[in-house]
Amino acid sequence: MRHRRRGRKLGRNPKHQRALLRSLASALFLTERDAEYDNNAPKVKGRIITTVSKAKEVRPLVEKCITLACRSLAAEESAREYGTDADRGSDSYQSWRQSERWQQWNAAMAPSVAARRRCLRLLGNKQAMRVLFDVVAERFVDRPGGYTRILRLAKPRLGDAGTRAILELVGVRDRVTERSVRPAFEDTISS
Repeated sequence: MRHRRRGRKLGRNPKHQRALLRSLASALFLTERDAEYDNNAPKVKGRIITTVSKAKEVRPLVEKCITLACRSLAAEESAREYGTDADRGSDSYQSWRQSERWQQWNAAMAPSVAARRRCLRLLGNKQAMRVLFDVVAERFVDRPGGYTRILRLAKPRLGDAGTRAILELVGVRDRVTERSVRPAFEDTISS
């Protein structure tokens, strides 16, 4: 019996489930990368097509990673005031590394580094983690949650007629409802 066991098995053992969810989440974030010269460029940024049950399972992982990335941006902002523009091997960089400002920068940057490591562990893909922190997180800083949307597709999958869905990041292709303007009638009767 599955008393209080949450989640779907998806026809896989637990390690395979975890690997599937990691690869789906990484694929979603990698669609946001700049893939202009890539052979495998995504058709639409911020969108993947999968089955409904897989989309519902990967959604909490994606939202958790985006939340971690958004929270780490504040730490990066506070660390910028202690940073330096010097090149890594230069003498001014070495003197900065031995100063008290470096220790302050290191303390301010620590939460961001911890968040990056945690997301890397959740995703298992360095490139996806970089895209998440550099591109995706900046877009959702002011949003309190609900970063993804699941849309069912009408056509089932060809091989096994599985119900397909689009898992996409919110904010790019949102519908904007515009209220119609009330018509103003001019006086046609003039005396």
